[in-house]
Amino acid sequence: MEVRAGAALVIIDQQKGIHHPKLGRRNNPHAEERMRALLAHWRRNGWPVIHVQHLSHSPESVFWPEQSGVEFQDAFVPRAGERLIQKRVPDAFCSTELETSLRDADIGQLVLVGVATNNSVESTARTAGNLGFETWVIEDACYTFDKADFFGELRSAETVHAMSLGNLHGEYATVISSGQLLA
Repeated sequence: MEVRAGAALVIIDQQKGIHHPKLGRRNNPHAEERMRALLAHWRRNGWPVIHVQHLSHSPESVFWPEQSGVEFQDAFVPRAGERLIQKRVPDAFCSTELETSLRDADIGQLVLVGVATNNSVESTARTAGNLGFETWVIEDACYTFDKADFFGELRSAETVHAMSLGNLHGEYATVISSGQLLA
Protein backbone atom coordinates (compact mmCIF):
# COMPACT_ATOMS: atom_id res chain seq x y z
CA MET A 1 0.00 0.00 0.00
CA GLU A 2 1.16 3.49 -0.77
CA VAL A 3 -0.19 6.99 -1.15
CA ARG A 4 -0.89 7.44 -4.86
CA ALA A 5 -0.78 10.52 -7.06
CA GLY A 6 -4.18 12.15 -7.00
CA ALA A 7 -5.03 11.25 -3.41
CA ALA A 8 -6.88 14.11 -1.74
CA LEU A 9 -5.09 16.00 1.03
CA VAL A 10 -7.66 16.84 3.72
CA ILE A 11 -6.53 19.65 6.05
CA ILE A 12 -8.71 19.71 9.15
CA ASP A 13 -9.50 22.80 11.25
CA GLN A 14 -6.38 24.85 10.63
CA GLN A 15 -8.09 27.97 11.86
CA LYS A 16 -6.77 30.87 13.91
CA GLY A 17 -8.70 29.87 17.04
CA ILE A 18 -6.74 26.65 17.45
CA HIS A 19 -3.86 28.72 18.87
CA HIS A 20 -5.97 30.17 21.69
CA PRO A 21 -4.21 29.71 25.07
CA LYS A 22 -7.38 28.34 26.69
CA LEU A 23 -6.91 25.09 24.74
CA GLY A 24 -3.80 24.33 26.78
CA ARG A 25 -0.54 22.55 26.08
CA ARG A 26 -0.21 20.68 22.80
CA ASN A 27 2.12 18.16 21.21
CA ASN A 28 3.87 18.12 17.81
CA PRO A 29 5.13 21.73 17.74
CA HIS A 30 6.27 21.21 14.13
CA ALA A 31 2.94 19.88 12.85
CA GLU A 32 2.07 23.04 10.91
CA GLU A 33 5.48 22.94 9.22
CA ARG A 34 4.76 19.35 8.14
CA MET A 35 1.28 20.35 6.95
CA ARG A 36 2.72 23.23 4.90
CA ALA A 37 5.25 20.86 3.29
CA LEU A 38 2.49 18.42 2.37
CA LEU A 39 0.27 21.22 1.09
CA ALA A 40 3.11 22.58 -1.08
CA HIS A 41 3.72 19.05 -2.44
CA TRP A 42 0.02 18.63 -3.30
CA ARG A 43 -0.18 22.06 -4.94
CA ARG A 44 2.99 21.50 -7.00
CA ASN A 45 1.52 18.25 -8.30
CA GLY A 46 -1.96 19.66 -8.92
CA TRP A 47 -3.57 17.05 -6.69
CA PRO A 48 -6.88 17.68 -4.89
CA VAL A 49 -6.78 19.68 -1.65
CA ILE A 50 -9.74 19.88 0.73
CA HIS A 51 -9.85 22.42 3.55
CA VAL A 52 -12.17 21.61 6.43
CA GLN A 53 -13.44 24.51 8.54
CA HIS A 54 -15.29 24.03 11.82
CA LEU A 55 -18.19 26.39 12.55
CA SER A 56 -19.14 25.88 16.18
CA HIS A 57 -22.64 26.05 17.65
CA SER A 58 -21.19 27.46 20.88
CA PRO A 59 -20.32 31.15 21.40
CA GLU A 60 -17.59 30.03 23.86
CA SER A 61 -15.80 28.03 21.15
CA VAL A 62 -12.58 29.20 19.50
CA PHE A 63 -14.40 28.37 16.22
CA TRP A 64 -17.53 30.46 16.84
CA PRO A 65 -18.43 31.98 13.43
CA GLU A 66 -18.75 35.55 14.73
CA GLN A 67 -15.10 36.02 15.76
CA SER A 68 -11.68 35.87 14.09
CA GLY A 69 -10.78 32.41 15.46
CA VAL A 70 -13.02 30.80 12.85
CA GLU A 71 -10.86 32.15 10.00
CA PHE A 72 -8.16 30.01 8.40
CA GLN A 73 -4.56 30.55 9.43
CA ASP A 74 -2.76 32.51 6.70
CA ALA A 75 -0.75 29.49 5.51
CA PHE A 76 -3.91 27.40 5.08
CA VAL A 77 -6.28 29.74 3.26
CA PRO A 78 -7.89 27.78 0.41
CA ARG A 79 -6.83 28.73 -3.10
CA ALA A 80 -8.98 28.80 -6.21
CA GLY A 81 -9.86 25.26 -7.20
CA GLU A 82 -9.38 23.84 -3.70
CA ARG A 83 -12.48 22.52 -1.98
CA LEU A 84 -13.90 24.02 1.23
CA ILE A 85 -15.98 21.85 3.55
CA GLN A 86 -17.68 23.58 6.47
CA LYS A 87 -18.77 21.34 9.32
CA ARG A 88 -20.70 21.80 12.56
CA VAL A 89 -19.48 18.63 14.34
CA PRO A 90 -16.04 16.99 14.52
CA ASP A 91 -16.66 14.52 11.66
CA ALA A 92 -16.10 16.23 8.28
CA PHE A 93 -18.44 13.72 6.59
CA CYS A 94 -21.43 14.36 8.88
CA SER A 95 -24.07 16.57 7.22
CA THR A 96 -21.62 17.86 4.58
CA GLU A 97 -21.10 17.17 0.88
CA LEU A 98 -17.63 15.65 1.45
CA GLU A 99 -18.48 12.05 0.55
CA THR A 100 -20.48 13.04 -2.53
CA SER A 101 -17.79 15.38 -3.81
CA LEU A 102 -15.10 12.71 -3.36
CA ARG A 103 -17.16 10.04 -5.12
CA ASP A 104 -18.10 12.45 -7.94
CA ALA A 105 -14.39 13.21 -8.45
CA ASP A 106 -13.55 9.48 -8.31
CA ILE A 107 -11.21 10.02 -5.34
CA GLY A 108 -10.75 6.87 -3.28
CA GLN A 109 -7.66 7.74 -1.24
CA LEU A 110 -7.46 10.40 1.48
CA VAL A 111 -4.50 11.83 3.38
CA LEU A 112 -5.61 13.47 6.63
CA VAL A 113 -3.74 16.14 8.60
CA GLY A 114 -4.81 18.74 11.16
CA VAL A 115 -6.27 19.07 14.59
CA ALA A 116 -7.25 17.70 17.00
CA THR A 117 -5.91 14.19 16.56
CA ASN A 118 -8.39 12.68 19.04
CA ASN A 119 -11.33 14.74 17.87
CA SER A 120 -11.91 15.93 14.30
CA VAL A 121 -9.03 13.96 12.77
CA GLU A 122 -10.02 10.70 14.44
CA SER A 123 -13.75 11.04 13.81
CA THR A 124 -13.19 11.95 10.14
CA ALA A 125 -10.70 9.08 9.68
CA ARG A 126 -13.10 6.57 11.25
CA THR A 127 -15.92 7.58 8.91
CA ALA A 128 -13.61 7.64 5.88
CA GLY A 129 -12.47 4.11 6.67
CA ASN A 130 -16.01 2.91 7.31
CA LEU A 131 -17.14 4.38 3.98
CA GLY A 132 -14.43 2.43 2.17
CA PHE A 133 -11.94 5.21 1.45
CA GLU A 134 -8.28 4.24 1.66
CA THR A 135 -7.35 6.56 4.51
CA TRP A 136 -3.93 7.73 5.64
CA VAL A 137 -3.28 9.80 8.75
CA ILE A 138 0.02 11.67 8.90
CA GLU A 139 1.06 11.40 12.55
CA ASP A 140 3.52 14.30 12.62
CA ALA A 141 1.14 16.61 10.74
CA CYS A 142 -1.56 16.29 13.42
CA TYR A 143 -1.64 17.44 17.02
CA THR A 144 -3.81 17.61 20.08
CA PHE A 145 -3.89 18.96 23.63
CA ASP A 146 -3.55 17.69 27.18
CA LYS A 147 -6.86 16.16 28.24
CA ALA A 148 -8.37 14.59 31.33
CA ASP A 149 -9.58 11.04 30.85
CA PHE A 150 -13.01 9.80 31.93
CA PHE A 151 -11.79 9.30 35.50
CA GLY A 152 -10.30 12.79 35.77
CA GLU A 153 -6.64 11.88 35.33
CA LEU A 154 -4.81 14.41 33.18
CA ARG A 155 -3.18 12.79 30.15
CA SER A 156 -0.44 14.47 28.17
CA ALA A 157 -1.10 15.57 24.61
CA GLU A 158 1.52 13.03 23.55
CA THR A 159 -0.42 10.21 25.23
CA VAL A 160 -3.77 11.38 23.85
CA HIS A 161 -2.23 11.66 20.36
CA ALA A 162 -0.65 8.19 20.57
CA MET A 163 -3.88 6.53 21.76
CA SER A 164 -5.89 8.18 19.01
CA LEU A 165 -3.42 7.03 16.36
CA GLY A 166 -3.50 3.56 17.93
CA ASN A 167 -7.28 3.54 17.65
CA LEU A 168 -7.04 4.29 13.93
CA HIS A 169 -4.04 2.38 12.64
CA GLY A 170 -4.81 -0.90 10.95
CA GLU A 171 -8.56 -0.65 11.37
CA TYR A 172 -9.76 2.67 9.94
CA ALA A 173 -6.56 4.09 8.49
CA THR A 174 -2.87 3.64 7.92
CA VAL A 175 -0.75 5.94 10.09
CA ILE A 176 2.59 7.14 8.69
CA SER A 177 4.92 10.13 9.04
CA SER A 178 5.23 13.00 6.58
CA GLY A 179 8.79 11.88 5.87
CA GLN A 180 7.57 8.45 4.79
CA LEU A 181 5.00 10.02 2.49
CA LEU A 182 7.34 12.58 0.94
CA ALA A 183 10.32 10.18 0.54
